[in-house]
Order: sequence, then structure tokens, then C-alpha cells
Amino acid sequence: MNFTRRHMLQTTGASALLAGIGQQAFAQASSIETATIVTGFAAGGTSDTTCRRLALKLSPDYARTAVVENRTGAGGQIAVSYVKGRPADGTTILQTPTSILTIYPHIYKKLPYDPMVDITPVSIACIFDFGFAVGPAVPLSVKTVPEFLAWAKTNPAGANYGSPAAGSTPHFIGALLGMQAGVDLKHAGYRGTQPAMLDLLGSNISAVSGPIGDITQHLPSGKVRILGVSGAKRSRFAPDVPTFGEQGIKNMAHSEWFAFFLPAKASPELVARLNTTMKNALAQKDVIDGLGTCGLEAMSSTPAELTELLKKDTAKWAPIVKDVGFTAEG
Repeated sequence: MNFTRRHMLQTTGASALLAGIGQQAFAQASSIETATIVTGFAAGGTSDTTCRRLALKLSPDYARTAVVENRTGAGGQIAVSYVKGRPADGTTILQTPTSILTIYPHIYKKLPYDPMVDITPVSIACIFDFGFAVGPAVPLSVKTVPEFLAWAKTNPAGANYGSPAAGSTPHFIGALLGMQAGVDLKHAGYRGTQPAMLDLLGSNISAVSGPIGDITQHLPSGKVRILGVSGAKRSRFAPDVPTFGEQGIKNMAHSEWFAFFLPAKASPELVARLNTTMKNALAQKDVIDGLGTCGLEAMSSTPAELTELLKKDTAKWAPIVKDVGFTAEG
């Protein structure tokens, strides 16, 4: 399956499965009083916003009410571990960036979860690019990524950047930028992009690598400048900002997905029910527009398509992680 932006994936497999479900199974799925969507990142960020947009759409088809719970820490691992241990009755839903499932296995000797065993894929929610931004600590004369890297090389005290988590895709984007330029960029991992942005605005760090929607909301302050974006093409959310490729930085086209999961051993009926609810929600204009304000392109998938995407991205990141040489203690 070729996953591309502005391409709403068809979920015919889920629809066919739903058609075969009996009334008793539907009653079981409909009996959920409260569903909790768990995210591993702080309130106010794109992950949290995605959860809250979709939580509003779970009623009445999936659950009578839905709430969002932020279980931050360990770069998103705490949220995955928590959902792993919850009953597979459909009341607990995980929303996570896919990098926590596809990159972390390469950097941690031991994870508290097995991405392919301990959770059940339901659907992709959206795709997004990353931005590389600088703040007040960097001179206004620095207008491009190469210029920032050159500045950082001659100003080692300012050669640093923050990301939503150690081992996340934006962490590796910053590391790869430094490697290509021969600059030792010091990394600081946060519990989400928004805490990193606060340190950027306070001149505690020089740059932030993070989801573009987490950065664009700070542009009106006039203190933040996006120097480059990670997509293969310019982002429609920052059309005046050139891609890394346009700035002569090779092999740096990286995007990511937010996706939804249930605990392992969730019944096919519950998975299909939630998948169909998510698919319908992600096709609604208010959800598309709402996610768009955060730099996110709404899309959905079948559980099988999400499973294949995870396998593909896990294989993609293996050589990249090896080249960067980053490891973490699990």
C-alpha cells in the first residue's frame, strides 16, 4: 500500500468485516460507557489535539462518552505500556506517533512492550511533516538550515536543539542534519514539542525539530522562524518554507503518522467497530479542517494497512539508527 498525503485510504476490509458481525457483537461494542484515549505527550501538542478532535466523534457509535488522558514520560513509552496492560474490552485506546513503535526497537535494548504483539492496530489518523525552527538565541541573519549549521559550527555554545522525545523522528532529523554538516548538535529531549518550544522562546535552546503544527502556532509571536521542512514537497501549512532537499540537504525527506491502537487480543468486532468510527470521523470536514489548523493531514487506513506500514517503517529506520549511532537505556 502506497501511503500518500491527500489520499484517504479505503477501508473496505473493515466494512466487509462489519457486515458479518452479528447483533450481539454490536450490542457489546455499543455498551461501552466511557472510552479513554491515551497519549504519551503533553496537552496542547499535536498528538493531544488529535486525540481530543477524535474523542468528540466516538459518541454515540463507539462509546457514550470519551475522554483523553495524557500519560507522559519515557518518550511515549509510558502510554504504550499502560495501554498494553489494560483490558482488551475497547475502553482504552492508544494514540501514538508511529516512531515509538518503529524506531524505538532499534535504540532500546529492552522495551517494556513489543509493538507487533502487545497492541492491536486500528487505523492511521493523520500524516505530518516536521519543521526545523530557531528562536531568539539565533541571530536574525540566519535564514536557512545551512546557515544555522554554519552558525552552530562557529558558536558551539549554541549548537543545540530540542525535540519531543529522545529517539523520536525529529530527534533523528536534527542528528542527521548535524552529521551531514559535520556539526556536533547537542540534543535535548522533552515530553512533547510544546515544552521544547517554551525553552526555545526563552532562549534556553537554539532550535527545535518537531511536528510542523507544533511550531506554526508560535509564528505570530515573531520570535520563531522555521528554516526548513522535512517533507518531499513543501508543506501547505508553511508554503514559503523550503524543504531540506531544496536547501541542498540530501536524503532528508521524512514524514510521520499518528495512529490508533487497542490492547492486544481486542476482538475483531471491537477493532472493526472502532476502525469504522474513526474512518467516518476522519472524513468529516470539521475534523479535516481542525487537524489542518495543527499542520496535520487527516487520513485513515484498515488495520491491515497500518500493520504493513509499521513493518515497512521499522525496516526503513534500522540503517538510519545505525548510521547515527544513538542508543538508549531501556
